[in-house]
Amino acid sequence: MKSYFARIFGSSPVAPLQRHIDEVVECVEILPELFCASAEGDLPRMERAQKQIVNHEHEADRLKKEIRAHLPHNLLMPWDRRDFLELLRAQDRIANKAKDIAGIILGRRMRWPAGLLEETQAFLDRAIEAARQARNSVRELDELVETGFRGSEMETVERLLDKLDDIEAETDRMQVDLRARLFEIERELFPVDVMFLYQIIESIGTLADRAQQTGSRFQILLAG
Repeated sequence: MKSYFARIFGSSPVAPLQRHIDEVVECVEILPELFCASAEGDLPRMERAQKQIVNHEHEADRLKKEIRAHLPHNLLMPWDRRDFLELLRAQDRIANKAKDIAGIILGRRMRWPAGLLEETQAFLDRAIEAARQARNSVRELDELVETGFRGSEMETVERLLDKLDDIEAETDRMQVDLRARLFEIERELFPVDVMFLYQIIESIGTLADRAQQTGSRFQILLAG
């Protein structure tokens, strides 16, 4: 008789891991809508976006818990169980940060400065692209298993992870530029608002960092 895990996800944990990161990326992809609504002072729109982010984060969290609860200890796979669970945790931390950002923006009814919106959205788009690149890498895991972690498939994954590193480095530069732009206008804003604006900018950078960390955990999984 099949185990609960097998009945729900099949015999391999790869599919639920991929489903989890799909949910994570859907979570972060709502953030641009939230920032636009914030810049326009559209509270109902902000509330809808925040609720969607929370719903996706909750679904990702539910999947994470199911995987942890039903992943067999004697799973016969070409990697260490602990490395697999660390990769899952890294993925989940991306969605957690997106929820944190949404919670601060809505909780403080933040009005994102219109003069910063274009640069912020460009910065956010690259952070989201980092999450997508991490997802693209994880999506290759089933093919890697089939090819025995060799050949052109492995080369494809290495290129994806190299690109992820490049994107994360680019977000670091964009974060510095955006902070400098905020410094130029911060005297026009309430000091407490400035503090939270800097915090949100840092958190967007953390999104990209966590995507890059997911790529690093994926590399460790492959090396195991």
